[in-house]
Formats: sequence, structure tokens, C-alpha cells
Amino acid sequence: MPQPTSTGLRAAGAALLATLLAGCQTPGANSADPAPNEPRPSPTSAPATPTASPSPVTAANTAEVCQAVDRLIITASRKIIADSNAATERKSTGEQLNAQLRRTLDGLADQVRDQARRAQDREIRTLITSTADRIDAGARASRPTVWLDETFTGIPATLMRDCRP
Repeated sequence: MPQPTSTGLRAAGAALLATLLAGCQTPGANSADPAPNEPRPSPTSAPATPTASPSPVTAANTAEVCQAVDRLIITASRKIIADSNAATERKSTGEQLNAQLRRTLDGLADQVRDQARRAQDREIRTLITSTADRIDAGARASRPTVWLDETFTGIPATLMRDCRP
């Protein structure tokens, strides 16, 4: 019965994509957006107390790496939604859809890990590597559609909060 799996996957993918498109944008990138809609730090998170400011080169590298990871996740989310729609049209089985999702997540984890290797800041490298490991876990999950809804959708919020110079 392919409908429930692909419908749930499309819903999770659409919710994730909306979150990503709203939150993973560089602040000020769209001047049409009103300021009150900009993401704010969580009240439960402690303010960062930097011991030393990163060099301009390291800060630029961190911003570049974080933005690249955001783009990769957005692209993968769009692919997941497109694959789900195509699976519904083809009347694919849940197993077929899960196999496609695993391949997408596996490729995404590899691409995210490539970005981690580019990071000059050790903390950012650790954060991005951890993100890739979490995505790998989703690719290995027995029910990747459930993992997508329960775990993958939280990754962008973590990156928005922690992936910055």
C-alpha cells in the first residue's frame, strides 16, 4: 500500500522544505521579508561567550560551509518530495520508496561530510560531521520515512542555531 508512506513522506518533506526556506536564508538576503519573521535565538540556549573572535578568513569559511550545507539539505528535501510524487504516480511500494530515500540520504551524508572537511573551524567541522553522521543514521534506519519526520526535520534548526562564526 504505497499511498500512506508516500503521503507521509511528502508531508514531512514539505514541512521540512518550508522550514528550510524560511530559516536557512542568510539574514538580510531578502529585503522584502519583514524583520519580525527573522529567526530568533531560543530562550533556553545560553548566549555564546566567545573566547577569541575568529579570523575574518575563518569566519568567511564558516559562513560559506554553513550556507553550502543549507543548500545541500534544501536540494535533498526537494528531491525527496519529487521522488515521493513520482513514486505515487508509479504506484511504487513502500520498500521501493524507502530504498530511494536511503540512496538520497546516503548521498546527502557524503556531500555534507565533504563540506565538513572544508571547515577551518574545529567546532564547525565537528557540528557538520555530526550532522552527516545523523543523516547516515537515517539512511540506515529500518523506516527512513519515520526518521525523516522525527529527526531530519530538526537538523535545520540545529544548524541555524549552531553553524555560525
